[in-house]
Amino acid sequence: MLFENRGEAGRLLARLLSAYAERDDVIVLALPRGGVPVAFEVAKALGAPLDVFVVRKLGVPGYEELAMGAIASGGVRFLNTEMIRVLGLPDTVVEATTARERSELERRERRYRGDRPPPDVRDRTALLIDDGLATGSTMRAAVEALRRLAPARIVVAVPVADPTTCAEMAMEADDVVCARTPRQFRAVGLWYSDFSQTTDDEVRDLLERATAHTGRTRSKQETRECP
Repeated sequence: MLFENRGEAGRLLARLLSAYAERDDVIVLALPRGGVPVAFEVAKALGAPLDVFVVRKLGVPGYEELAMGAIASGGVRFLNTEMIRVLGLPDTVVEATTARERSELERRERRYRGDRPPPDVRDRTALLIDDGLATGSTMRAAVEALRRLAPARIVVAVPVADPTTCAEMAMEADDVVCARTPRQFRAVGLWYSDFSQTTDDEVRDLLERATAHTGRTRSKQETRECP
């Protein structure tokens, strides 16, 4: 059972998240780029604002897949101090890696968000969404970074996930929704008929459309509430 594309996957996921519909304390945060088309459909269905939560892992030089920490939207940085100590990484290496990744993070945020500031998630329920979970390393970094911005609750939600990763993610987030957890998982892209790359322009367009849609939704709610 393949998803036709990320949009269809998002519409299915939205049905599983219907308990969060029309709540003022909910915000939908997408991991770019692939998570944005999924999250767009969720935000539209729930009547919730949409934004991106950009995360950059801090890879150990020479072994970039090994993360010694991460940085994220909102000026967040966390470090695996035990790993840094064991590997004997000097502060200069850590800071140089951070500066390089921060430059890329800021470039992406400017591209996606323009002049808008990062979202305020304090005391809100954040629905953290991607197009799938394989190893879950980026999502784990996102959850840990998001915690530092003091949301009331973090809900990880994806259309498809490795079943083991989905179960492990329950120890990281307050709630986890994995729409499908096929036993023979292998890779996220195998569960989509169309898994073409989402471009920066598409991300920006979806964010702008979501902002306009949320504004219309809020206006309708205010109209209904008027005596």
